[in-house]
Amino acid sequence: MIILTTLPLFWIMISASRGGHWGAWMPSSISAFEGTCVSIPCRFDFPDELRPAVVHGVWYFNSPYPKNYPPVVFKSRTQVVHESFQGRSRLLGDLGLRNCTLLLNTLSPELGGKYYFRGDLGGYNQYTFSEHSVLDVINTPNIAVPPEVVAGREVEISCMVPDNCPELRPELSWLGHEGLGEPAVLGRLREDEGTWVQVSLLHFVPTREANGHRLGCQAAFPNTTLQFEGYASLDVKYPPVIVEMNSSVEAIEGSYVSLLCGADSNPPPLLTWMRDGMVLREAVAESLYLDLEEVTPAEDGVYACLAENAYGQDNRTVELSVMYAPWKPTVNGTVVAVEGETVSILCSTQSNPDPILTIFKEKQILATVIYESQLQLELPAVTPEDDGEYWCVAENQYGQRATAFNLSVEFAPIILLESHCAAARDTVQCLCVVKSNPEPSVAFELPSRNVTVNETEREFVYSERSGLLLTSILTLRGQAQAPPRVICTSRNLYGTQSLELPFQGARE
Repeated sequence: MIILTTLPLFWIMISASRGGHWGAWMPSSISAFEGTCVSIPCRFDFPDELRPAVVHGVWYFNSPYPKNYPPVVFKSRTQVVHESFQGRSRLLGDLGLRNCTLLLNTLSPELGGKYYFRGDLGGYNQYTFSEHSVLDVINTPNIAVPPEVVAGREVEISCMVPDNCPELRPELSWLGHEGLGEPAVLGRLREDEGTWVQVSLLHFVPTREANGHRLGCQAAFPNTTLQFEGYASLDVKYPPVIVEMNSSVEAIEGSYVSLLCGADSNPPPLLTWMRDGMVLREAVAESLYLDLEEVTPAEDGVYACLAENAYGQDNRTVELSVMYAPWKPTVNGTVVAVEGETVSILCSTQSNPDPILTIFKEKQILATVIYESQLQLELPAVTPEDDGEYWCVAENQYGQRATAFNLSVEFAPIILLESHCAAARDTVQCLCVVKSNPEPSVAFELPSRNVTVNETEREFVYSERSGLLLTSILTLRGQAQAPPRVICTSRNLYGTQSLELPFQGARE
């Protein structure tokens, strides 16, 4: 149903206490048709202590200040008015009863503007109220169409015209409503205690075919030639429907392919070509081509066209099959695992037809599948021996591609038995060989001397890394006495190992 507050006409009030202060009440805005009349309702008040014998009043146009010499619309003392209002204005209210209602006849556009009332009680008791009423002289009915007209949802369209001329009453009729619905006339309604409108309603359920339909409303004044018409074109919103689409397409690598998608909707749809969730092309349009020049293996797959607007969506798919050799296999990256863990390695590719996939290490086949796009290798309880380079190979009748990847197994340090000390003349040299991942720290302890030498002391220790092996050499000079006991300790985040290094050979 129509909500009349969509045309607010607020009453202006200086004081809410009647009889205590200067105050005026009138609609802040009012409208009427060109050639008709308008009655501007007005009341005013003044302090109780003023007891004038006669109350006079003046209506001004577009300014409340007499010193600016604004056009006089009506003046009760002299009846002298501006030429624009001669024979067109009169007071309907009784100023003695504090009613300042004004009537304007034969309205024309230049009479549109602000109207101010000034109370004149004699002497210095004159007051021009800053509050005013704005007159809008119109020549078309107001057709109120909801912000959204959606296919399949009932809609209410209203025709509203001002009815503020007591001498001429408008009659409303609809134009071009055939097939839409029968109008319901609400009649004359009062708004916010001062202005009036005539309202007629039209209810119907629009279809997408009604989009663009021109609907009119006519306001006629009986026994006159005055007649006013207003029109509105229906903007019916409806969701997209895809009406054009390729069927499945087969192509050889390097050929040209053009895919078409077309849809009907309002507003126009956003058409999007997608593949595997990736947007390839999109535009707000009724149709959209996706051109693929010299198609490659990467363009094989299912393509989707999505048509959407704010009211819904539609989608269809087309499959493009491109015959091609396998892509370079992809694996789940360089794998890092801790000794004892289970490692799962996935190798995948795309080709048409599907390939033979093989994973091997050092020419030893570890896993293989035929006509599959994925191959998974499971290595339970990995050991340091599983550390190294692996290969995944994919092949079909169009070619072969391979990818290498590394498995890094991390474990606690292991001091190899080849570690030892040797004394020569006054020099002792100790070799500590450690296998570890990640690289460990190494320290040499001399318990009898309560000394610990680590690898950062380059004057005594030299270290060299080769693969998983770290070799640290401790050199002690000036050892005239019996060789000391030497303990090698190696540690990383997974553990610590110590070994007392045996002496080999004899001091010369």
